[in-house]
Amino acid sequence: MPLSIRRAAVIGAGTMGAGIAAQLANAGIPTLLLDIPGLGADRNEPARKGLERALKSKPAALMVSERAQLITLGNTEDDLSKLSEVDWVVEAILEKLDVKRSMLEKLEQNVGASTIVSSNSSGIPMALQIKGRSDDFRRRFLGSHFFNPPRYLHLLELIPTRETDPHVLARLANFGDQVLGKGVVLAKDVPGFAANRIGLYGVVRAVRAMVDLKLTPDVVDVLTGPLIGRPKSATFRTMDLSGLDICYQVALDLNKATGEDFAVPEFFAKLVEEKKWLGDKTGSGFFKKVKGEDGASKILTLNLDSFEYEDRGKVRLDELGPILKLPTPELRVKALLEVPGPIGEFTRRTQFELIHYAAGKVGEVADTAQDVDNAMKWGFGWDLGPLEMAEALGQDVTGEAFGKLGLDTISLPPRPTVSSGPIVLRHRKAGHTVISQADASLIDLGDGVACLEFHSKANSIGQGVLEMFEKAHQEVEKHFLGLVVGNQGENFCAGADLGMLLHLSSNARWDEIDVAVRAFQGMTSKLRYCPYPVVCTPFRMVLGGGCEVALWSDACQAGAELYTGLVEMGVGIIPGGGGTTEMLIRMNTKLQPGADPFTAVRAAFELIAMGKVSTSALEAKQWGFLTDHDDITFNQDRLISEAKTRVLELVPGYTPPLRRQVQVLGEAAYANLCLAAWMMNQAGQITDYEVHLARELAKILSGGVMNRPDVVDEQVLLDLEREAILHLVGQEKTRERIGYTLKTGKTLRN
Repeated sequence: MPLSIRRAAVIGAGTMGAGIAAQLANAGIPTLLLDIPGLGADRNEPARKGLERALKSKPAALMVSERAQLITLGNTEDDLSKLSEVDWVVEAILEKLDVKRSMLEKLEQNVGASTIVSSNSSGIPMALQIKGRSDDFRRRFLGSHFFNPPRYLHLLELIPTRETDPHVLARLANFGDQVLGKGVVLAKDVPGFAANRIGLYGVVRAVRAMVDLKLTPDVVDVLTGPLIGRPKSATFRTMDLSGLDICYQVALDLNKATGEDFAVPEFFAKLVEEKKWLGDKTGSGFFKKVKGEDGASKILTLNLDSFEYEDRGKVRLDELGPILKLPTPELRVKALLEVPGPIGEFTRRTQFELIHYAAGKVGEVADTAQDVDNAMKWGFGWDLGPLEMAEALGQDVTGEAFGKLGLDTISLPPRPTVSSGPIVLRHRKAGHTVISQADASLIDLGDGVACLEFHSKANSIGQGVLEMFEKAHQEVEKHFLGLVVGNQGENFCAGADLGMLLHLSSNARWDEIDVAVRAFQGMTSKLRYCPYPVVCTPFRMVLGGGCEVALWSDACQAGAELYTGLVEMGVGIIPGGGGTTEMLIRMNTKLQPGADPFTAVRAAFELIAMGKVSTSALEAKQWGFLTDHDDITFNQDRLISEAKTRVLELVPGYTPPLRRQVQVLGEAAYANLCLAAWMMNQAGQITDYEVHLARELAKILSGGVMNRPDVVDEQVLLDLEREAILHLVGQEKTRERIGYTLKTGKTLRN
């Protein structure tokens, strides 16, 4: 049996099937997408429409539209014979047992002798689906439950049957992890599998507690969202997004299939069966978006007594004031448990009932506590799983709470003290931290490789991080072979510390700003020219100064979900840590022989002036934020491990590169760029101040206002960057922009 999966097929081009096909294509896997035959001349019309929906979907299913070329369309009458050529077939058709059995019978007749076949069912037991199939087919069959949308939700539940060949399971688990970038949980073939079984239990308990304590959906969503380390959609907003009919039906099915109490209050039946208010897909659910008299959108909340929608405004709970300031979900939950009244009682009931249930399901829905926790974190975006939360609270606290709630005594299942698999920095720190400060740490990853980790607010780069860079360089040069720059926060880096810049400029401390910019440029330059290899791990949001760190490292091991760009002009400055210089060099490097050199200048200008941010690592490569020398990791959990491997690959014979000489075009390029900015202003596309910003950027990219083309040392451009920063932070409109962004997170167009 082949060890790798080189070609795949998806049966069913609905939302889920097309999304799975798109993620396979994102990972570079040629994929056959089949659906029922069309009724007209185009036999592949249903599959084609599925792909078209995926191409238009928001958020985007494909990382770059070009990856759609890897998807071949077909239908289940004319093209089943092509399945003999693929290594894995994912069935993602209608969620009905008889329909799935019929399709599996057809697949058995057409797939290759070593082809893996899996079902994307979210609830129908795998053992029921394969009744009547041959022993050989059964050995190559299992469940593969993706969560929607497949590109963005990390969880992939693999559900083997008793007959699934362990080598088949291992092969698909390895592929899901390392190629598709999924967090793989091996779930049991039981109703609801792992994530939905635990997750829906928590939802039911939250709904019941809300009714008993006379709370409202908007209040519950405050108590079950980011406050306790869960997504903003929390409980009721998530049900609106998923569809109330689906949540209601799954609860009924689990209630029947498990014999456990998944019953929901009567208002669910009224919402689904009588009112047909199913959430976002019908425009009304627990919440409803309407336009006010001023034309602005607002969210109304359903009153579950009157069944009328009410404008309740923003939820304000005085009890939460000091709790919101606590830094971690564990601390916030501990504080909530001590709050008297309905708010505290809601937290006590929902937290401890969920912990008790999850602890009792270890071994039944998945083998370990870690698997149960991972299912909830990866499938629903929780910061901590229920058993991790229990560990943080302690056995004494949970045991006492179980008694007060009338729950059976149960011991918390053991969790591994050290995780196996990819490097986890918070585990590695114990005994392996070389230096640590408030904003950053240097950690020994083993094998002669160190990691510089940011842990400042939003992982922004301020004075503390810059100081740690310098200390890290000194340590690595003496004691290590190379350096990884990476972290495992929510985002790699939000950019430079704008608050510090605003404070210094508002107090006319120009010398200190000059020192700070020189220090930042010195940091990025040292990443490039230090005597050992440096590999950066940009992932998710990587803006401004964070992007510059990645640009100036020897290489990047980038997360596939990479939203990176040089966005400084939005706050009234230019990329001043080497970003402007580096993008000009990169655009020059991409020029074809004989091409107009102004093409490179214009490309760098447009990328920076428009503040373009990539929507994936693949797009970042197209735009030049990543190079062909940089690698992409689909499973973000593996970034640090793979970056360490990359450092070790670069170590033998490593010598730092030479400083670069850059072709600049002088006054002619400057005039052209300024003219373009003026024309955009005249067309009402940019403001007068944005013309001023564009002129400052044009000056750098042209090499200054010299009267002829020339070749200059890169330091000339870095000095121009610094001069531009010093000029712009002295402008009131720039300070207005910075202040507005710090306050609102948005961009001011002044």
